[in-house]
Amino acid sequence: MDEQSRKQLVETLSGRAENLYRTRQHLCADAILLAFNEVLDGGLTEQQAVGLTAGMSMGQGESGCLCGAVGSGALVLGLFLAGEGGAYRNSALVRAGVRRLHERFKAVNGATCCRVLTKKVNHDSALHFEQCARFTGDAARMTGSILFELRPALADRADRDRAEARDSLGMGVLRRFFNRLFR
Repeated sequence: MDEQSRKQLVETLSGRAENLYRTRQHLCADAILLAFNEVLDGGLTEQQAVGLTAGMSMGQGESGCLCGAVGSGALVLGLFLAGEGGAYRNSALVRAGVRRLHERFKAVNGATCCRVLTKKVNHDSALHFEQCARFTGDAARMTGSILFELRPALADRADRDRAEARDSLGMGVLRRFFNRLFR
């Protein structure tokens, strides 16, 4: 896949993650890991992915610390940069990717701490939601960019149809309801 196609894939992936958040199916951390896992076949079930990210949203278990979108981006980088059976060999690559993510997110948004990022919008739930939706898209975009910079061949395994899937708000709410009811 050429560089332009990878850039387009990054945009599509970030749109998928943001859609999962905006349609209220998942919080920021869940949305990012789920989008990458399903599009790049990360090997996790939906239950495993949500289990890994469940405590990350709202600043790590509602503590207001690290933004859940950034934390989830770190999980994505670990999942895909470690490579099959190469977690120990590739740990330096994973750390370098996560450092890039942290630096890029902070440069664009001024912080990585959820409490700092949301301080000015906590009084208005609509503004808070919009800001977190943007952070979800930003973090997914940055994660994808770093992932394909460091491992360009991963883009070749992308399921484009999954990446382009979008739900309406109504469908998202229904999916969330039925997922929680039957899982």
